[in-house]
Amino acid sequence: MRFFRACFCFVLFFASTILSCFPANASDPAPAKPPAPDVLIFTNGDQLTGQLKYSTGDTVTFHSDMAGDISVSWSKVKELRSQRQFVVLGKDTEWNRRSLKKVPAGSIQVKDSKIQLNGPKDVQVMPIKSTAEVLDRDTFNREALQEGSFFRRWTGALNLGMTLIQATQNNYTYTGGASLVRNTPTVAYLPPRNRTTVNFSGSYSRITQREAEGAPAQPDLKTSIYHVDTERDEYVSPRVYLLAGTAFDHNFSQGLDLQQIYGGGVGWTVIKRTKQTLDLKATLQYEKQDFLLTVPEENTNLVGSTFSANYVRKLPFNSVFTQQVQYLPAYNRLEAYSLNETNSLSFPVYKRFQFQVGTLDSYLNNPPMAIFPAPDNRRNSFQFTTGISYTLR
Repeated sequence: MRFFRACFCFVLFFASTILSCFPANASDPAPAKPPAPDVLIFTNGDQLTGQLKYSTGDTVTFHSDMAGDISVSWSKVKELRSQRQFVVLGKDTEWNRRSLKKVPAGSIQVKDSKIQLNGPKDVQVMPIKSTAEVLDRDTFNREALQEGSFFRRWTGALNLGMTLIQATQNNYTYTGGASLVRNTPTVAYLPPRNRTTVNFSGSYSRITQREAEGAPAQPDLKTSIYHVDTERDEYVSPRVYLLAGTAFDHNFSQGLDLQQIYGGGVGWTVIKRTKQTLDLKATLQYEKQDFLLTVPEENTNLVGSTFSANYVRKLPFNSVFTQQVQYLPAYNRLEAYSLNETNSLSFPVYKRFQFQVGTLDSYLNNPPMAIFPAPDNRRNSFQFTTGISYTLR
């Protein structure tokens, strides 16, 4: 028995020794050599080597180890060569999900204001002025065909304002907000697949009054207005989408403790241009209103809709104006309708920081009578806010 065990061990040792004499993966092909660096030649004769990042419209972005990322006009480029795989998209081409899967890719060469795409089967030549985007194939596949992580690709802005006064009265006012959006794909030249938005705005203020010795106590004055909404859009065409959303509101001046809205509907991008967009939306929804300091019977459960228009306009000096108008009718209680209008104008200050001016007008037609000694509920509340916002990219 020991003999056979010893023979078995010897055979294993001999086999391992013989196999160790042969290189591992001898049949595997040698690893492919990395492509040569891209070459960018300017009209004045200067030359850079590195990597072409992308181009958008009339601007090309190139990375050089010496100069970093630089963006220049195509008019200053005499020649560009790259052996890597790129995709060239034209300005006047209408893209859809099916045609995106068949977009050709290949190495590119730029000369005489023309881009030559060298594909595996054919060669395509396109004037630079007719191109919308040039980007590498991996980026194109990620943007055009893949969904990506839900926790990435968010853009938007955060804003904050504050006022503190200590004088005849003590006044503390805080305003803040966030507007986040996630588009898939993130680039405007490809047909949209879906969009997710999250918005928050809040305003809180308290005024305490000085009291003379022996005088009756003066009540504090309070303002508390909050709004949160989120929406998911699924596009059925480049301009039409189905949507589902929810919204929550609190408004102390209207006696509104919490308004909850859950609904779904359809949206239409009426205007979609570089400098302005206009979206019209209509939903069917369930709405629940709970009021402060009132009898429970005043709380309402409503079946209604939201008809809204969202407008964005890019102004000179990188300023942006946004406006949203909403009309919320209720079908089971016709008097329980509401209106909202939000306006915002932002100016760039420093890098990603902007100065923002905004208004928020909210009208609730059916605020109930408050129980004494609570103050009367108001139908309309208006806010004018200023602050600093920070842009997310």
